[in-house]
Amino acid sequence: MQENKITIIINKPIEEVFEFTTNPKNTHLWIPSISEEVAEEYPPKIGTQYKNRGDNSDWDFYKVVDFQENKIFTLTDLDGNYHVRYTYCKLSDSQTEMEYFEWMENGELSNPFTEDIIQKLKSVMESN
Repeated sequence: MQENKITIIINKPIEEVFEFTTNPKNTHLWIPSISEEVAEEYPPKIGTQYKNRGDNSDWDFYKVVDFQENKIFTLTDLDGNYHVRYTYCKLSDSQTEMEYFEWMENGELSNPFTEDIIQKLKSVMESN
């Protein structure tokens, strides 16, 4: 199993960070490898399916497997091999710690998130 964990502090209330990172309309604003993302319903719940695509126009499909508002948002690919979990912690009324954790049950992460991607999220959120 390969895993990748990045933690960041964002100077926004937890509700805003949670809403922004779970809303598929925002994903392309901070993840450069994704040009479009849609969900079958929003706000999501356990079982909600998301799909996204990059420049190659192929869709990748995911489903929500854990959802606790303003606490945890976890997706897995449809075969259950790739997982990504966002964990949110309120530090103050205007500051949130977010942990991004991704892992594979089998194999290697083909395109693991980097500190630059999470910094882009922070920059986009704090500029609004």
